[in-house]
Amino acid sequence: MTEKSDLWANGIDTTRPSIARAYDVVLNGKDNFEVDRAFVAEIVKVVPEIYDVATYNREILGRGVRFLVERGITQFIDLGSGLPTVENTHHVAQRANPDAHVVYVDNDPMVLAHGRAILAENDRTGVVTSDLREPKSILADETVQRLIDLDQPVGVMLVGILHHLHDSEDPKGIVEEYMAAVPSGSYVFITHFCSATQDARDAEKKFLALLGTGRFRTPEEITSFFDGYDLVEPSVVPLPLWRPEDTVPEEPSVGQRLMYGGIARKP
Repeated sequence: MTEKSDLWANGIDTTRPSIARAYDVVLNGKDNFEVDRAFVAEIVKVVPEIYDVATYNREILGRGVRFLVERGITQFIDLGSGLPTVENTHHVAQRANPDAHVVYVDNDPMVLAHGRAILAENDRTGVVTSDLREPKSILADETVQRLIDLDQPVGVMLVGILHHLHDSEDPKGIVEEYMAAVPSGSYVFITHFCSATQDARDAEKKFLALLGTGRFRTPEEITSFFDGYDLVEPSVVPLPLWRPEDTVPEEPSVGQRLMYGGIARKP
């Protein structure tokens, strides 16, 4: 059996770009294919800073997870997590609290294949191959049930994924379904492509044409995902401006404004 047929047998389509693999490209990973690299090359034409944007997203993931651990959160559901690389949710959370439990959820079969290998020796972390648009199925999954106590506060993470849901798929309703399943004191953590600049709107056209997803929403639309929850300061802002640990420019660049993010607590 050829290498390509092995990939197809495992449900891995190398003829179309994958969200998880494209993110791996911009994080300078190795778990991607030519079709993913070609897609990213097209995005670079309209947003030359796209590799930096991936770094900003990875950095806010670290800051956000540390913030949540400081607030007493010891269990996380990371939805649309992408391929395991370095400084993932479990790395950050378990460094701050070795007892933290993390479940990664992604519908890309490569995530499961690599995740199982990387996480094989970590009994507080699991990987579920499922579509985040199916909250009931995910919340009932054996791995989630084993690692996450839904009677205790949970960090629900949707980092860099909701923009891959079309408006017709009711992303707000999906957020609310997950949050309805977790108790008071839980948090929701979202980062999202933002249509604040013309370059961003041009990038959206590329995403939709080549990937089929990539809905760049306004700051107001992104903020609406947090309706009903208590936003923590500094509310919903460009990623480098959310509780920065280093000096940030007074006027963010196009790349620094390409994604907005925030965290809110369920009252």
